[in-house]
Amino acid sequence: MLMLKVGHFDQAEELYNELLKNASDDSDKGYIYHQMGFLKNNQGDYEKAATFYEKSLNIREKVLPSNHPDLATSYSQIGQVYNNMGDHSKALKFYDTSNTILEISLPPNHPHLAISYCSIGLVYNNMGDYSRALEFYDKSHKILELSLPSTHPKLATSYNNIGLVYNNMGDYSQALEFYDKSTKIREISLPPNHPDLAQSYSNIGTIYDNMGDYSTAFGFYEKSIQIRELSLSPDHPDLATSYNNIGQLFSKMDNFSKALEFYNKSLQIRQKVLSPNDYDLAQSYHNIGQVYKNMDDYSKALEYYDISNKIFDKTLPPNHIDFATIYNNIGVVYSKMDDSSKALEFYDKSLKIRQKALSPNHPDLAALYNNIGQVYKNMSDCSKALEFYNKSNKILEKTLPSSHSLLATSYDNIGHVYYDIGDYSDALEFYHKSLEIKKKILPSNHPDLAASYSNLGGVFSSKGDYSKALEYFEKSIKTVKYLCR
Repeated sequence: MLMLKVGHFDQAEELYNELLKNASDDSDKGYIYHQMGFLKNNQGDYEKAATFYEKSLNIREKVLPSNHPDLATSYSQIGQVYNNMGDHSKALKFYDTSNTILEISLPPNHPHLAISYCSIGLVYNNMGDYSRALEFYDKSHKILELSLPSTHPKLATSYNNIGLVYNNMGDYSQALEFYDKSTKIREISLPPNHPDLAQSYSNIGTIYDNMGDYSTAFGFYEKSIQIRELSLSPDHPDLATSYNNIGQLFSKMDNFSKALEFYNKSLQIRQKVLSPNDYDLAQSYHNIGQVYKNMDDYSKALEYYDISNKIFDKTLPPNHIDFATIYNNIGVVYSKMDDSSKALEFYDKSLKIRQKALSPNHPDLAALYNNIGQVYKNMSDCSKALEFYNKSNKILEKTLPSSHSLLATSYDNIGHVYYDIGDYSDALEFYHKSLEIKKKILPSNHPDLAASYSNLGGVFSSKGDYSKALEYFEKSIKTVKYLCR
């Protein structure tokens, strides 16, 4: 319907309510309920969207054969709503039901099956089950390769999705490979100022950002923003996303004034064009809270987290994964304020949600276990600290490349606890593991290498092996001196 396409949701809703009053048969009612579900989904009112879609489904199940394509559409759209709500298990259930109908009723290489496999892949990606996500994205991609020319924009989207999974897995070289494939197609098939090209450059920027290559990341973010500034209105939400990305980059570089400048540019656009309870607006407040947390302005951080949390309270179900993120970050603030009981309270709230919503090996669970371990270490409860650090480490070893920087940090944390309890042989083992990773991925003058040499020197000193201690302390000092030239 035209009113929906142009965003006239209130008028469309009035019309549908009138049509519903006058609907004479179930088939008409089923269609109207379906359209009202579509409307509410576009408004971000996911609970009402699910209610209307399910009313439509109940009617369609009565009047249509069990393998009818319209039933598959209903199941799929209910799945999409639950995915938007963060209820991934329900989303998967409805997507699977839809997919079963499509596999029975359509030829194996039908484009609708490609869409179905892609939707299931998206849910697995959101759940952190990256191997399953890749499996379904690959099934979708194979159909697209058979049915589309090699430079079709849908193939670019498919490569982009696969790149996103590898990015989430921390496999940045593979992510970059697929993002490059996507970008090359878009550069050939789209005009130079097309928004999808801006997205491609932004995604590549994110990879370099994650790899710590901030200058290259900045270059790609700038290419993205130049396209968006030329092709979009000054208050377009995608421009807000670009400013947000640059703010995030400056935050990682500890340039907090610049980070706040770009986060506020993003926030100003979102305040103008989005509803007061929009998800992206909540994210803006959350990101600004993150900067204040990093600046050690904890009262400001909690103030912005609270604004973000209040928006989530109005728009998201209580077990939505984004609550877990904000509870985690509030926990971090209380941990930095040395309020261990409050920190554990919020970490526990976060953990309960993440354990239900995510796969057991999701990186966010690893991060949370690490945070809880840190609190117990600060409380000098070394056995509890080791328990949670080890839980975190097991996930990281399963899901990350063996030379990932997070593994080095994890090994250091475990080494610190062993050092504190006087278990010097285990401390050495984990400090050496950390050092080997850092030597592979960091420049020889990096301060993290100096810290590793110092850690090892401290252990050897405590063991009474002073010649070894001196050797490592000297390496640490040389690294710092080289850095300060």
